[in-house]
Amino acid sequence: MELDWNDLRYFLAVARNGRLTAAARFLGVDHATVSRRMGSLERTLDSRLFERSPRGYALTEAGERLLRYAERIESSVAEMQNRISGENLALSGAVRVGAPDGFGAFFLAPRLGELMRLYPGLELQVVAMPRVFSLSKREADIAISLARPREGRLVSRKLTDYRLHLYGARDYLAAHPAIESREDLAGHALIGYISDLIVVPELDYFEETLGGRQPSLTSSNLIAQMRATQAGAGLCILPDFMAREDPDLIQVLPSEIGLTRTFWLIVHADLRDTARVRAVGDFIADQIAAERELFL
Repeated sequence: MELDWNDLRYFLAVARNGRLTAAARFLGVDHATVSRRMGSLERTLDSRLFERSPRGYALTEAGERLLRYAERIESSVAEMQNRISGENLALSGAVRVGAPDGFGAFFLAPRLGELMRLYPGLELQVVAMPRVFSLSKREADIAISLARPREGRLVSRKLTDYRLHLYGARDYLAAHPAIESREDLAGHALIGYISDLIVVPELDYFEETLGGRQPSLTSSNLIAQMRATQAGAGLCILPDFMAREDPDLIQVLPSEIGLTRTFWLIVHADLRDTARVRAVGDFIADQIAAERELFL
């Protein structure tokens, strides 16, 4: 049987998502189509590519070998389309941006309308959540990260440093004992990340600022932490670009407790010259450069 190259798209979707239903949603087809395609590919190659179980689809040894070839083909197709397609065609299609929840919701989302007006042919997908995105698995075309990658075929550029401070709601601070030194924090509730769900060490704020003292209210979502702080549940370390939107959030011990972190823009080397990916990346970088004071 002759290989249908399109089956490799279905194979990659199943390999990366682990389930037929998730792969079908990603591809915009029904799960029966994905199942039929996988059956056809396995018959063509005369190899079992997945171990099926109630937990999903796991690659066999043959599947692992095929994955390496399929990803190379995917990269070659992306490079071919970029080099041969006209600029107008290249600026249509989907671009997925993975970003931390605070940056994605508070800074990026309010500015995307302008980007859509500039490039109406683009389909923008913003995944705003605290996680590490695998660009090699095409979980995102562009990732905004707190850490610069040290390995892999990834290209990064620094967007900006940003500052964080300890904040409390005005009403909370008025109703609780005054805070004049770090020792006074012992009588206050702290809000922060769930320690075993911290995805990068750069988010482990309390280890660096308060000697590892653990918060009593935790969430994996920074926006949830901010909302709890606004409601008077305690004190929280927040990025200044988020907290400044609420005048009732007050910095606590700003000269003693402050952090600096960095946002990096990362793309896979195969996509860095793709016009639509480059246009979105440049737009994000330009927006940050124009409003640097928000972060510092």
